[in-house]
Amino acid sequence: MSEHVVTLHVNGEARTVTADIRSTLLDLLRERLHLTGTKKGCDHGLCGACTVSVDGERVVSCLTLAASIDGCEVLTIEGIGTEADLDPLQAAFVEHDGFQCGYCTSGQISSAHAMLREHARGDLSTVSFGCGRETVCNGPATLSDDEIRERMAGNICRCGAYANIVEAIASLVDGGTA
Repeated sequence: MSEHVVTLHVNGEARTVTADIRSTLLDLLRERLHLTGTKKGCDHGLCGACTVSVDGERVVSCLTLAASIDGCEVLTIEGIGTEADLDPLQAAFVEHDGFQCGYCTSGQISSAHAMLREHARGDLSTVSFGCGRETVCNGPATLSDDEIRERMAGNICRCGAYANIVEAIASLVDGGTA
């Protein structure tokens, strides 16, 4: 077994761990750093339950080798908000019942959190690609329900709470906090 020292800035805190070079970010977070909010769903990068942000970009942590992101900033669900101080996105999920069993919720929220930043900086999706970066309103493409569904397509909810998840995210856009 070959080991590698990995230093990550997880939720704003520098963390140094010696890990097997084959260790995924998901396993490092859950087993070594005891941050269990990020879930292991399919372990094949297909369901999105393990979504976190690395340097501001969404990644499926089950397919990301920890050694490959040495020195990076990692944001997990634990860093987005706390029970005592919910992030507006977390509060919207509660208000709009954007979860049922809750297993996928941390990945959904982590993905939506990064997606809102992507949208704000003008990143395109297949829905908005035809419009270009600017719409007639001279701003980012409208974050319609179709746009939200497209951008969140990598996150699966076995319970089928998709309509409520879209409502939760859209409420932030309509409320002007996105």
